[in-house]
Amino acid sequence: MTTGRRERKKAQTRKALAEAAVRLFTEHGYDGVTVARVADEADVSIATLFAHVPDGKDALIFDDGDERHVWLAAAVRERPPGQSVLAALRNCLAERGPFAGDLPPEQRRKRDLIVGTPALREYSRRLWIAAEGPLSEAIAAETGRDPADMTVRALARYVLEIPELAGAEPDPRAALDAVFGLLESGWPERA
Repeated sequence: MTTGRRERKKAQTRKALAEAAVRLFTEHGYDGVTVARVADEADVSIATLFAHVPDGKDALIFDDGDERHVWLAAAVRERPPGQSVLAALRNCLAERGPFAGDLPPEQRRKRDLIVGTPALREYSRRLWIAAEGPLSEAIAAETGRDPADMTVRALARYVLEIPELAGAEPDPRAALDAVFGLLESGWPERA
């Protein structure tokens, strides 16, 4: 399926805004940059910026989160035979964001910016939590439970909180593994 001219132009504008925002936030700090400055750097009007990014400054460097819903559900639904839902989700998260090891420099810079900026971390967390419904549905379908079951929703929410909790740790991957270890084995009575 080919993308139309309008969609390509929207994607180019959105990319220019995100690249300008990352560059400016990295150089001047998140709080030292206005949306007007990002719009100017990307050579668009403020109205155009808000047409492409209605959530404002916090959302400039993020996609809309829809892809996240797709790949999280796919990790559960398309896992290899015999692999647990939790193992599939651990593997999925280990390849992304603060847990990915071999990121290209531009993605590493963006990751470090998000982890180091409270407003961006909170926006990122909201995007993760917005995936609770689709992830709950995928978990429920794979485990024969109702998506409204509190245990299904809780598991989905716990998994979606991991990037925020573990992503800023000195060793994010070890923190990811520790949290999944807890989810897989349960809380021990004694340490």
